[in-house]
Amino acid sequence: MKKKNKIAIFTLIFIDLCIMMFLFLSYGPINYFRDLLITTAMSTKSHKYLAYTLYDDGTILSVLKNNYTKEITDDTDTSHIKLTDIKEQDNYDSKYEEQILKKDEENDLYKVISLSGNGYKGYVVAIYDPTRISLVTSKYLGSSGQFLNTMAKEQSAKVAINAAGFVDIGGAGDGGTPTGQMIQNGKLIWNGAATGWGGGLAGFTKDGILMLTHSNAAEAIKSGMVDGVEFGPFLVVNGQAAEIKGNGGRGVHPRTILAQRQDGIVLFFIIDGRQPGYSIGISLADMTDLLLKYKAYNAVNLDGGASSSLNINGKIINKPCAVSATGERPIPAAWMLK
Repeated sequence: MKKKNKIAIFTLIFIDLCIMMFLFLSYGPINYFRDLLITTAMSTKSHKYLAYTLYDDGTILSVLKNNYTKEITDDTDTSHIKLTDIKEQDNYDSKYEEQILKKDEENDLYKVISLSGNGYKGYVVAIYDPTRISLVTSKYLGSSGQFLNTMAKEQSAKVAINAAGFVDIGGAGDGGTPTGQMIQNGKLIWNGAATGWGGGLAGFTKDGILMLTHSNAAEAIKSGMVDGVEFGPFLVVNGQAAEIKGNGGRGVHPRTILAQRQDGIVLFFIIDGRQPGYSIGISLADMTDLLLKYKAYNAVNLDGGASSSLNINGKIINKPCAVSATGERPIPAAWMLK
């Protein structure tokens, strides 16, 4: 048998095996893979067709019914957060506490911590002075967004993450039209259409306290919010985690999470995804477990997917998955530590 024929035969066998494996995972007795595929596809803006191609409406509805996130209906009680002067200890409750509370030498402002888990990689940044966090918007808000890298350099930010969501029909959005409400410097600067992601307004008071509220912008400003964006779901409120069934119903994706501990330390989480062999992403169920390990007292899911980016001192340090030189997408707004 000629060498070329052998290669062709082995190639066909390999393809057949891949197809058989795919069918087994999609329709076999292990529901995890079916649920993962459906919830991941249905939580995207432009890839729902993948679920509808493989499954009937009844199966999709059944999976979504058994994988969901039910948010806490309360708003945050800001009196529970006490900004504390963090001091190094001899002993820590856990490795997570040591990672957060043991500061880097010569850096009292923030600490970057690498994360890795089942199928994901990313970072959490502990910010010790939340009063220095502010919301920065694209210079072209209403017209187009900007890359986080560009915005961070323009602002000389020490740390920056993406914030608000945006209109993204067919995955072709340019970040210029935010979804939901947006507050900056104590004023409503954007009143867009609902995000469709749950949650509500998430932002900071002048004292650096993270507020999560289902109120409208006028009420949030009256209650003390000076900067805020609308997104969700809220994953932890007043120390209580959302009710999550299955994987949380939002699939496995890159994610950006904004959180604060009871001692006032703010946590920026960035989880990479959609990159097999490096990082697939994380479910809301696993993300919430991670938040609780780091003692997040309040936490909100921000815009994720290809928007998830982390900039440290003018450089993107994670691996965003968009099609651009840096892997970034243009975004309408960012949370920055200056």
